[in-house]
Amino acid sequence: MDKEKRLRELTPMQYHVTQEKGTEPPFRNEYDNHFEEGLYVDIVSGEPLFSSKDKFQSGCGWPAFTKPVENAGITAHTDSSFGMLRTEVRSKEADSHLGHVFPDGPIEAGGLRYCINSAALRFIPKSQLAQAGYGEFVKLFED
Repeated sequence: MDKEKRLRELTPMQYHVTQEKGTEPPFRNEYDNHFEEGLYVDIVSGEPLFSSKDKFQSGCGWPAFTKPVENAGITAHTDSSFGMLRTEVRSKEADSHLGHVFPDGPIEAGGLRYCINSAALRFIPKSQLAQAGYGEFVKLFED
């Protein structure tokens, strides 16, 4: 599916977040308290981004991850909006705004907190990874 077609299918909030560097309301979004096993992908391109294995409850109001999946297409950019200096993270393939990364995550997991908007993500349950074309990620959930 081409990007322009997919952009037309986004909800107003998904479009605002991914294309206009918006932020959805904290604590009132789809994946903040979602802890089912699976893969989070870019809502626009389907590019794999984060695993539920690296998700944690940070209390910030948005989904938080300690790291992206291996070989995730995530780019980092300096963001000085709102009088703050932050690191914005975007998806590489679709250039979707995802959120920001902060150095206040769990120390034992590397110390980073990827604070990501639910509206930038689509969740693929572990049981549906293979049929959705993400079979290579099933290994993330094997013991």
